[in-house]
Amino acid sequence: MASGDEEKAKVDLLEDNRIDSGIDSFKSLSKDEHYSKSVQELSPPEDGEVKDKLDSVTEERHDSAYISSSITVDNITDILKTCSIPGSQDTESAETSDHNEQEVNLNLLTTITDDGDTILHLAIIHEAVEFADRLIELFPKEVLDLQNNLYQTALHLATYLDLPAVVRRLLDKGAGLVLQDHDGNTPLHVACEQGRGECGSEMTRDIPPSQLTPVLEAQNWRGVTCLHLATLHKRHRLMKLLIKKGANLNVQEGTSGKTPLHMAVELHDVLAVTMLLNKGANVDAAMFNGCTPLHLAVGRQDATIANLLCQSGADQMIRNMEDETALDLADGNDDILALFPFDDIQISGRSVVGVNF
Repeated sequence: MASGDEEKAKVDLLEDNRIDSGIDSFKSLSKDEHYSKSVQELSPPEDGEVKDKLDSVTEERHDSAYISSSITVDNITDILKTCSIPGSQDTESAETSDHNEQEVNLNLLTTITDDGDTILHLAIIHEAVEFADRLIELFPKEVLDLQNNLYQTALHLATYLDLPAVVRRLLDKGAGLVLQDHDGNTPLHVACEQGRGECGSEMTRDIPPSQLTPVLEAQNWRGVTCLHLATLHKRHRLMKLLIKKGANLNVQEGTSGKTPLHMAVELHDVLAVTMLLNKGANVDAAMFNGCTPLHLAVGRQDATIANLLCQSGADQMIRNMEDETALDLADGNDDILALFPFDDIQISGRSVVGVNF
């Protein structure tokens, strides 16, 4: 008896100390024995391994009444009354098999955790790829696109966890590319931010322009597109991919009006600057404050990038809203001043560039 009380005390202590991560916890999925066996397969061999991978890409969840589509816990069961997981049942009686199959399907579809995760979310979170594949085959598009409390779809999570095979299966089944999470990021945004090159390739492969263009143009809640994110995180492979697929090189982010070229200049990323210029980015694109990439390069005393911009035809006389040219920001840097011929000649207080006498 004492031993039983001790075990109960341990369990109570564990329950009291448990912190809801929003990912690892979920309700009892089913009382049906056929289904509970499949659920047990979701538990990873190393809990710490899953936690470590998710800590870097997930934050504390926030409760929300947001519903991502018309699918709810109440009406999911009406959608798939006849769906089944291939090979999941093996009974002698066809009638019993059909009944058990239907019951398992209903359990699968009506399982949504307090964090809004479906059984498919959980399978992907625990990297149970084979089980996830079977669920993808079972579920219709509407269920695949269900979003949890962080507005993440199964496609968001598969991208976070770098599971390109699952990404491919989801796309083949028609999973949406334009759905945005709580930061406004589409799955392709996630790929660019996290450096998931293979997942990004899957999300742009064999996708018609009519479907891909809205994704490439989509801005998250900070006004940032996928190309902006790839540039910010120096994902050069993904930058090449997005440019090849037709991403707008001169798109302005929503807070200050920076183009990808402005961002590459700020990061002193010579490779990205060269790539963008070679692909036709506007060398004189202006931010909301009137600053061009050359203003930023000179202001950061980056003679190498300033030289690249000048060689690409940057207009050295453009003035920002502070009425400053790039030369005004040189601050005596001889390497940069050398890029501006006749910089000591002024008319009405303004430098004259390229004057012939």
